[in-house]
Amino acid sequence: MSEAEVERVLRDQQGWIEERRRRQVPRLGLEGLAVSESTARTGARGLISILADEEAKRLGVTYRRIRIGGQRTLWGSCSPSGTLSFNWRLMLAPAEVLDYVVVHELCHLRVRNHSRRFWALVEQRRPHWREQRDWLREHGPELLAFKAQE
Repeated sequence: MSEAEVERVLRDQQGWIEERRRRQVPRLGLEGLAVSESTARTGARGLISILADEEAKRLGVTYRRIRIGGQRTLWGSCSPSGTLSFNWRLMLAPAEVLDYVVVHELCHLRVRNHSRRFWALVEQRRPHWREQRDWLREHGPELLAFKAQE
């Protein structure tokens, strides 16, 4: 096809293309949300610290520190030195999703991989973890695309 033909097809099918794009990405209504990254990071640090302290005691683990970042693909990670890192955009997710990610990373302090033993520990701590993981899989791209106010 020539470039002109491609442009004509795109123009003729614009409504159909836009409808398909709307269906692909679940909408959380974040477009009009006015939140600064600084505020979200501060809130994330406070809330995650509380959750991590409580759950670490229950798990019998200790972590070195909590880092709040703006990762483009990850929700959380656990370094070998015990640093727990979390994405500030988790503040835009439901509380149970944030809780799941915190527990997930704390479980890595006991089991460093994603083996059956790891998932059994997560299941023990949060029996409904699959629902939160599925929520992140469905809505995560929109959260990651969110641009905070300057």
